[in-house]
Amino acid sequence: MTATNQAQYVEEILQRVAGDLSMITDRDLVIESVEMEKRKERPAGEGKIHVSFRIAFEIDEQVHHGCLLIPLPHAIALAGGLMMMPTEAIEEVRHLDTVDATTREAMVELGTFICGAADAAFRVLGNEGFQVHFEGCQGVRADVRPALVYQEGLPLVVGRATVRMADFDAEQTLLILPEALLSA
Repeated sequence: MTATNQAQYVEEILQRVAGDLSMITDRDLVIESVEMEKRKERPAGEGKIHVSFRIAFEIDEQVHHGCLLIPLPHAIALAGGLMMMPTEAIEEVRHLDTVDATTREAMVELGTFICGAADAAFRVLGNEGFQVHFEGCQGVRADVRPALVYQEGLPLVVGRATVRMADFDAEQTLLILPEALLSA
């Protein structure tokens, strides 16, 4: 698969995630820009805590692992939107470094929607015959690479998206996929 096709997959997944999460959280999520790069190591979320939403793609009995890394303030705001919290209440908690059990449960539910959007993106682009599974989410400290079932040194495709949510500042979200997935 060419780099152009890989960029198409990255863009489609990110746009579908933004659209689906906007709809279920009643918060406008706008992707302002997307850049794609190839790497041989997992990138870290810079400068702040992130939430890693882990995704497994099962194709022909092989499982490829990736994740969507969202800054904690955006993840909290999305979870708050899913729980139908008013904007003022979200503003009060979105800068906390920890989340309560209810917010964690809402984040798990967000992960299910993220996987559904990734699945839809692959199907729209003609890839069928595989299953997408959500493998949980976890907090990742600032500037630390997310845990991922991954053999160091294998090629990755990374989408760096600048995402604006409602009236909050834009944040960088990372989509990390093994290149082998996009070649399957």
